[in-house]
Amino acid sequence: MSQTTPDSAAAEPEGPEETEEPEATRRAAGVAESARANRGWWDRNADEYQVEHGSFLGDDRFVWCPEGLDEVEAELLGPAEELAGKEVLEIGAGAAQCSRWLAAQGARPVALDLSHRQLQHALRIGGTFPLVCADAAALPFADASFDLACSAYGALPFVADPVLVLREVRRVLRPGGRFVFSVTHPIRWAFPDEPGPEGLSVSASYFDRTPYVEQDEAGRAVYVEHHRTLGDRVRDVVAAGLRLVDLVEPEWPAWNTSEWGGWSPLRGRLIPGTAIFVCVRD
Repeated sequence: MSQTTPDSAAAEPEGPEETEEPEATRRAAGVAESARANRGWWDRNADEYQVEHGSFLGDDRFVWCPEGLDEVEAELLGPAEELAGKEVLEIGAGAAQCSRWLAAQGARPVALDLSHRQLQHALRIGGTFPLVCADAAALPFADASFDLACSAYGALPFVADPVLVLREVRRVLRPGGRFVFSVTHPIRWAFPDEPGPEGLSVSASYFDRTPYVEQDEAGRAVYVEHHRTLGDRVRDVVAAGLRLVDLVEPEWPAWNTSEWGGWSPLRGRLIPGTAIFVCVRD
């Protein structure tokens, strides 16, 4: 297990500095290239991300998506009063806001992220649970180590082979364990990633699975996102040996006036922005 410590948290994140704006394109990107690019991107952009979205996420809330669906009301992992004593793995934890909320319910979370810099923010905010820097496709845990697993926009949108991650999650879950993960709703890939009216007109094929890649002047990927259709996501869950028990598409609530990238009240009232998959290991 690779756990951050106060000494390691003081180190600067590794990775090249970007001197020019990356070029956005659609092209193939494999497992290794995607992992390398996204580790570097999150290390470079973690500070800005936490400044921009930290107030929305809070320090110890469990928010599933930009729509603002909160685990307090959703109970996708189960009733809060039943979380005490449960061992929970958070994948793509970022600054571990969700793990901090879980710990407050009496659960025993472990927060895992590919980005060392994101975990430095988790250490800065505080908490007594482990922080683990590792790839979600190669979880450094023994079989059947956890009662529950969760991922709020972590790992799965960024990996070239999501079944690798899902199989690893199944491996570390105990029988009867639940895994809940949220991702960008697949239908959004057919629309421009814009919060205004220009984001309401279809501009690409929903069925085009070509990854979105930002690359530097040498053609090296510095950020990668992978598109899976809704059917692909369901088949991935099944191929990994998990059972899908619910698919939640959060509606945009009236109280949420925030914009988050391409998410906005305008778009959220008309088209779904998030898909949440609730899975069980039998």
